Amino acid sequence: QVQLVESGGGSVQAGGSLRLSCAVSRATVSNYCMGWFRQAPGKEREGVATINSDGITNYANSVKDRFTISRDNAKNTLFLQMNSLKPEDTGMYYCAARSRYNPGHWSKTDTYNTWGRGTQVTVSS
Repeated sequence: QVQLVESGGGSVQAGGSLRLSCAVSRATVSNYCMGWFRQAPGKEREGVATINSDGITNYANSVKDRFTISRDNAKNTLFLQMNSLKPEDTGMYYCAARSRYNPGHWSKTDTYNTWGRGTQVTVSS
């Protein structure tokens, strides 16, 4: 069973940066499609960014050119570098994994079968 543990969340002012990490155990990060999702209070969980086993990335329009998803295969860790943060980026951020062969759209939460517990990101104006 794949296990995911997020870290790196916190409180920052608008315009600041944070780097989230997701430690992957009992699996090899490069063998899966890995993603970051977020959920704001009262809203549905939404896709932020994913990276597939070939290294191809996808981003939500709202975070393009500000966020970067990456992985370190040696450390078996997934990252999300978040720059120019905005108050609307506030939420719980989750790491997720699914089979590299899943054909579903990258942002569909129900296609991911393994989730971390999340790390809170709060951006103040």
